[in-house]
Amino acid sequence: MWLNISSAPFLLTGFPGLEEAHQWISIPFFAVYVSVILGNGTLLFLIKNDHSLHEPMYYFLAMLAATDLGVTITTMPTVLGVLWLDQREIGHGVCFSQAYFVHSLSIVESGVLLAMAYDRFIAIRNPLRYTSIITNSRVVKIGVGALLRGCVSIVPPIVPLHWFPYCRSHSLSHAFCLHQDVIKLACADITFNRIYPVVLISFTVFLDSLIILLSYVLILKTVMGIASGEERAKALNTCVSHICCVLVFYVTVIGLSLIHRFGRHVPRVAHIAMSYVHFLFPPLVNPLIYSIKTKQIQRGILHMFSLCKSKD
Repeated sequence: MWLNISSAPFLLTGFPGLEEAHQWISIPFFAVYVSVILGNGTLLFLIKNDHSLHEPMYYFLAMLAATDLGVTITTMPTVLGVLWLDQREIGHGVCFSQAYFVHSLSIVESGVLLAMAYDRFIAIRNPLRYTSIITNSRVVKIGVGALLRGCVSIVPPIVPLHWFPYCRSHSLSHAFCLHQDVIKLACADITFNRIYPVVLISFTVFLDSLIILLSYVLILKTVMGIASGEERAKALNTCVSHICCVLVFYVTVIGLSLIHRFGRHVPRVAHIAMSYVHFLFPPLVNPLIYSIKTKQIQRGILHMFSLCKSKD
C-alpha cells in the first residue's frame, strides 16, 4: 500500500475555483507563450544573422533570450495541458525534471544578468581596454560558467526527490512542478531540502543582485565624472535596457518570495498568479525592452521586415 501511494503520479493544479473558466484563461496564456517564443526567437535570429550585432553586449543578450525561451518551453506543455485538456497527472520523473530545469534556468538567468552588468561596468569604467578585456573567448567562458553554476547547483536538492516516499496528498499547487511544492508532499526528513535552497538563493540570486547594485553605483560615479552632459546621457543610455531587465527579474523574485512567506491570508489564487508573473513576465518584456531602447535591434527588425516584404 505504501509503495502504491508513493508511486502514484502527482496532480497539477490550475486555478482553484475557476475550473469552468480554464478554457478562457488559456487564451491569454497561449498568447503570452506565443509572444515570448516569437520575441526571444526574433532576438536570437537577429543576433545570429546581423553582423553589426556580433558584439559581447548582444551575445549576452542572446544568452538571456535563450534562457527565457528555456523557462517558457519548460513550463508551457503542462500549463496548457491543464488549462486546455484538464491533463493533471504528471509522472515523478517528468515532474522532477521540470522542477530541475525551471529552478536551474532561473539561476542561469540571474548569472547572465550579472554578466551583462559586468559588461556595462567595463564598457563605462574602462572603455579603452574594453575590447581586450571582454573578448569573445571570455564571453563564452562567462556564459558556460553561468550555465554550469545553474545546472550543477540545483542537482543536490533535486536528486533526493527521486527516493523520497510520497504518502500525503499528491496535489501540487501549480500547473508545473516546483521543488518547494514537491517536498511538502514527502514523508521523509526534508531538512536538507529546506535549508539548501535558502543557502543557494543567498549565494546566487541575492549575491548577484548585490554585485549588480554595486556595479551600478560605480558606473554612476564614473558617469558623474564625465564633463559633457551629452556623453553622460549616452553612457547611461547604454545601461537603461539592462537596468529595466534587472528590475523586472528581481522585483518578481522578491514579490514571489514575500507572498509565499508573509501571504498566508492572501487568497491561494494570488499565490498562483504571482508565480506565473515571475516565470512569464520577464521573458515577455525583455525582448520588448531591448527592441524599444536599442537602435541596432530596431534597425535589424526593420531590415528583417523589409526583406520579408520584398520577397512578397
